[in-house]
This record gives sequence, C-alpha cells and structure tokens, in this order.
Amino acid sequence: MKTAKTTYVSKIIISALLCAIGIIIPLYSPLKIVLEPASFTLGSHIAIFIAMFISPAVAVAVSLGTTLGFLLGGFPIVVVLRAATHIVFALIGALVLQKKPDILRSTFKSAAFSVYIGLIHGVCEVVVVTPFYFGSGMSQAYYAKGFMVSVILLVGIGTVIHSTVDFILAYIIWRGLRINNLSRAT
Repeated sequence: MKTAKTTYVSKIIISALLCAIGIIIPLYSPLKIVLEPASFTLGSHIAIFIAMFISPAVAVAVSLGTTLGFLLGGFPIVVVLRAATHIVFALIGALVLQKKPDILRSTFKSAAFSVYIGLIHGVCEVVVVTPFYFGSGMSQAYYAKGFMVSVILLVGIGTVIHSTVDFILAYIIWRGLRINNLSRAT
C-alpha cells in the first residue's frame, strides 16, 4: 500500500524524469517540421502533457524545468518565453483534469480536451511572440511573410496543431504506461 510520502516521492522522481525528457527531446530530436520561419519538434510537449495528467503541481514543475532547460541551453529569449507559456496551459489543463478526471477515460472527451488545451497553448504563444514581432526582435523570415502568416498562422494555428498531435501521443503513452494511480493524488 502506498503512503502519502511514497506518492510524494514518486511524483518528485517522475517530475524530474519528465523534465529531463522535456529538455532532451527539443534539443536532439530529428523529428522536426520546418515551415519557415517557424519549426515544430514532434513530441516536444509529451512530457508536459503527461505531467498535466498527473497533477497541477507536477505540470507546473515540469513546465518550469523545461523552460529552465531552454534558458540554460542558450535558446533565444523568445523561444524561452514561448516555453514559459507552457506553465499556463499545463496548469489550466491539470486543474480541469483534477475536477473532471473522467476526461482521460474517454477518447472522444480527450480529443476535445486536447483541442481546448491547444487553443490556450496557441494563444499564449502568439501573445509572447507579438511584442517581439512588432519590436523588430524576430528574424527577417518572420517579416517577409507578414504578421498574419508568421505569427497568427504559423505560431498560433501551427502551435494548436502541434499541441494536439503531441497531446494524442502523450495520451497513447499515458494509457499504455498505466501510471494513472499517481493522478489526482496531491
């Protein structure tokens, strides 16, 4: 039988492992889709989604850990800030799942939830990129395509699609791992 302390230690260990995975995938994955000026790394959000399935605290911890990884990895500040927005959608998603855990028991509800989270994710990233775009803080490729294509379409809609795909992958992994006994126990 698991005690509260065992569950707490398990969550810390899983959070640390998810942070490591969330840092390694964007750095080394060969599965990148480049649509100039944006690029999307398949699977880069899986660790954050799995953390979101566990609890709000784990979701925030992993989002902070991966953001720190981007910062220490020397990524441009706009990329680090985009990573920081993951705290928002991960926390909102984890709080919703805490109140309605049955969402993850239904493929249909999970799919609808992934689009909802993807929209929050996309909006957050557009909010972060917009001041950099208008402050002339982006690469020339962004300006060549214009605001609507570069920021709204590629960053906004691209993030919604990327987020949804990564959510589906995380959901498949989550269901296969059967670590659901960590969920919702704070």
